[in-house]
Parts: sequence; structure tokens; C-alpha cells
Amino acid sequence: MRLRVYNYNTMEKVKEFEAHADYIRYVEVHPSQPLVLSSSDDMSIKLWNWEQNWECISSFEGHSHYVMMARFNSKDTNTFASASLDRSIRVWGINAHQPHFALEGHERGVNCIDYYPGGDRPYLLSGADDKLVKIWDYQTKACVQTLEGHTNNVCSVLFHPRLPVIVSASEDGTVRIWHAHTYRAETTLNYGLERAWSIAAADGSNGLAVGYDEGTVLLKLGHDDPVASLDVQTGKVVWANNNDIQSASLRGARELGDGDRVPLSTKDMGSCEIFPQSIAHNCNGRFLVVCGDGEYIIYTSQALRNKAFGSALDFAWSSIGTGDYAVRESLSRVKIFKNFKEHKSVKAPIPVYEGIHGGSCLAVKGSDTICFFEWTDGIFLCKIDVAPKKILWNEGHELVLLM
Repeated sequence: MRLRVYNYNTMEKVKEFEAHADYIRYVEVHPSQPLVLSSSDDMSIKLWNWEQNWECISSFEGHSHYVMMARFNSKDTNTFASASLDRSIRVWGINAHQPHFALEGHERGVNCIDYYPGGDRPYLLSGADDKLVKIWDYQTKACVQTLEGHTNNVCSVLFHPRLPVIVSASEDGTVRIWHAHTYRAETTLNYGLERAWSIAAADGSNGLAVGYDEGTVLLKLGHDDPVASLDVQTGKVVWANNNDIQSASLRGARELGDGDRVPLSTKDMGSCEIFPQSIAHNCNGRFLVVCGDGEYIIYTSQALRNKAFGSALDFAWSSIGTGDYAVRESLSRVKIFKNFKEHKSVKAPIPVYEGIHGGSCLAVKGSDTICFFEWTDGIFLCKIDVAPKKILWNEGHELVLLM
């Protein structure tokens, strides 16, 4: 079977040559070298060099059934993994003809694999005809987790390059999204387009493409709004870039027109242990809270040193005390902390606590009402029958705007 190479700007065919003795299943391009891997039903993987007129510089044999996919390891680009219908995953070096080792655990043929893109986990993802998705530690060679839920062959899997999610596509017509750290099933997508064969993520956004029997779907996961906080007293803005926390000062910036780009000197503050979904400074800017995945971590805002942490569905700072805040731990429990220590639980006259807001008073939101409490002793103040999305206080702590 033949490989064809095209110039994607002119659509001109550059090269065509005989590559394998049977169908070619997958082609993988090296991230930095002029190399291409091809996987085939002839049970081989071949390495091609386009700077040497597409010469085959190496052939890898060892699988006993069709080779469905081969992927380079982005953290060690001299190695790659292959998936085969012989039920195994094999890890190879580009300069060795024999595999370094094999990962075995699927009960039927393995269709797809993907390497974890970050540097903190040596993980490899696989999907197979046994309807399972598995996460492997390729250093210990152990299966870390098995994800169940598909009702037919799993055809494509990926670690999202920006979001902490695993995505899998199956012949059952569904695309499943799982949390990449807790492995919790987040959602299932079904667009009624028959079997789902392939998925691809856009590196620079939250976009995802899914290929089906009956068409292609482009969708956006989450939102592209920045996760950031501005300390109005110092003019320092802090934001999250995936798990990395960065900052810049807006002080001294010259006056700019609407839509002008602000020139900033960015500072890397460090990495956060959780994936940030919100960031907020406290009242005097000395501390910063990062929330995500049902947890919160409070850091010092200058050096990003850990001050406190815990579980929370929602978090709210007090506008009065430096270390005073509240967390919503469940649908029926809200706790106030004073000077970073647990102080009091509040009881609101509503059946379900759907959210909390900070400021001069603590606000606990229900489905169609909002209740206000004192920060000092958690005393109930009043109840207003509205369901605001945002609450703003004036500087004198006397007036509140419910939006």
C-alpha cells in the first residue's frame, strides 16, 4: 500500500511511494525531526526520513496482528508506542529494532493510544475492542486506572492538551469525557451520527473535533474566558495558564486607547497542584485563592507559598478580615473561617445552598432567594427573594447591588 505526500499550501502531490504490503492504519509525524512513522496491517511499523527522499531508515517488527497506531512520546521523542490487535501496546526506541517492553492487560485488540502531554505524569492512554479505556504508567509498566462505560469498541482516545480531561470515542456512537486526575466520568456526548471514529484537540484553544460515520462535529469544551484576578491596590494581575500561575504589574502602564494591547512583563510564579477554575485575591491583596475540582488552595500572593487548603464547592473572601473566608462544602453546609481557622457553620432558612458570595457580608444563595450573614459570628441578617448572579458592595460596606 502506498503513502502520498502533499504540500498543504498548494495541495500539490509531492511524493508517492510503496510503503507497506497491506493497509496503512496510521501515520505519525515526529515533533522536531524529519521523520514519519507508518503503521500497517502487515504487522510492521516503518520509519521514513523526508530529508533523505523519503527513505525507509528503519522497520520495527514484533506485533503478531495488525498495528493500528504508533505515537511519539513528546517527553522523549526518541521513543514511541504502538497499539495492535494482538492486544498489546509496545514501546520502542527509534534506534532499536526490538521493543523495550510491552504493556498487556486489554482482553481484545488495542485500537488507539495517546501520551500524557504534561511533564508530571509518565502516562499512556489506550482504547480497545474490549470497550475499555486504560491509563498506564510506562515507567512502572502498571495499569493505573481502567475507565468503563462504552458499550462497543473504543476507536480513539486523547489527553486534552489544555484541559484536565480524557476524551474517548467509540463505535457505540458516544464520546465520553473523563476527569484526567480523578478519572470521574464528566459527561457523555451523542450527536446521532452513527459510529465515532476519531477525535482531535486544538492546541491553542478548548476546541475538539469528532469524526463520525455521518459527518464531523466541532465543539468547544468549557470556556475560553481567562482565569485571573486583579489586586486593585497594587495593580498586580495574576492569571492561570493551565496549571501554571503567572503575574504582571499594570502600574506604570501608559495610557492606551480602547482595544490597545497592554505591554506587560510576565513573571512565572510557579505551578498549582489543582487545575485552576477561578482565582481571587483577598481584601488587602496579600493572599490568593485558587479553586478547582472541588478543592481550594490559599497562597501568599507574592511568592505563591501554600497557606491553607481544603475541599469546597464554592469559596468567598470577606472584605473585612485578612484571613476570613467561607466555603460551601455541600448543598447543606457552609463554614466560616477566621484567620484561616474554622470558626463557625451557618444555617440558612433555605433547603439547598446553591452558592455563596463574599464581601461585607456572607451571602448564601438558594434556588430563588439570597440570605445574608455576619462574618463575625455567622448571625443571620436577612433574606431577599431574588436569585442574583453577582453581588457587589460599595466601598463604605453600606450598600449592596444584586445583579
